[in-house]
Amino acid sequence: MGEPLIPTRPIGQTGLEVTRIGFGGAPIGFLDKAPSDADAQDLLQAAWDAGIRYFDTAPFYGSGLSERRIGDFLRGKARDSYVLSSKVGRLLVPDRAWAVDRFGSARALPFRPEFDFTYDGVMRSFEHSLQRLGLERIDILFLHDIGRFAQNDQHAQRWDEVTTGGGIRALTALRDQGVVRGIGAGVNEWPVINDLLDEAAFDVFLLANRYTLLDQEVIDTLLPRCEREGVAIIDGAPLNSGILATGPIPDARFDYAPASEAMLEKTRRIEEACKRHGTTLIHAALNFPLGHAAITAIIPGFSTMTEFRDNLAGYRKPIAPELWIELKADGLIHPKAPAPQTPILA
Repeated sequence: MGEPLIPTRPIGQTGLEVTRIGFGGAPIGFLDKAPSDADAQDLLQAAWDAGIRYFDTAPFYGSGLSERRIGDFLRGKARDSYVLSSKVGRLLVPDRAWAVDRFGSARALPFRPEFDFTYDGVMRSFEHSLQRLGLERIDILFLHDIGRFAQNDQHAQRWDEVTTGGGIRALTALRDQGVVRGIGAGVNEWPVINDLLDEAAFDVFLLANRYTLLDQEVIDTLLPRCEREGVAIIDGAPLNSGILATGPIPDARFDYAPASEAMLEKTRRIEEACKRHGTTLIHAALNFPLGHAAITAIIPGFSTMTEFRDNLAGYRKPIAPELWIELKADGLIHPKAPAPQTPILA
């Protein structure tokens, strides 16, 4: 059958391998990004045709819409030809008024998410996801948005649900039974991953916003531990929720909030360096995380066909090594940040 179109990497000791570029399923859950089922199916088909075989979704993305759309697409594919991850920690409660207000359309799925990381909550969430997907299994299951970044003053309660309330026990039971192959968490902060690793043996974490052109703190903190313990890291939100795609425009967003003046200036300097070396900010940002050995895959989210094609093209273009040298010399990226070997795709 020849070599795969996109190289794969293993997920710890699970026996799973994922394509180094995956499909982040958040945008296709939201009607303002992928308004119709046809739009979503076109994006998924383009990803499949390009060789992407790792798909990530969650109940939270469009209150179940992302799972439904991804399940509809994958149902006709040979089940062992792709890897699918979804998430637990939120149950969907019927509430049409909330959904219409939140998503701005009567076509929105009529559900409101509520956090529940208990043993029963995790098991129910998993079973509900299988039903929405219309698939017989999920390969990787993540606790979704545990930690202080997402939970704020509810963190202690949610952490208690995950630990003494049995959330971790439910995940490990599903893995021990062979119902899922890999377990972990999808989070926006790295310290909670350390805390989880102190509680149990996990296989993989989906870490959003925390190893990007603008933030490499995990080089000295989390990534060395993950490498020692054989834990895979999936890099989510490599564009820091927007600014590395839009550039330093006045309303640019960083970590889901308006970017500070300092972050706008840092982004401006990186963007200028990218231009000097013949690339763009977004293409440098999408390639950069794959330089680190601990980063197993990257899952950018695609909203339009134009965006998908442009992003994929960026993986097929070499980036001058001098760019990374300059960024390090100017203190704009971590001095130990490994440069990606580009082009990522042939």
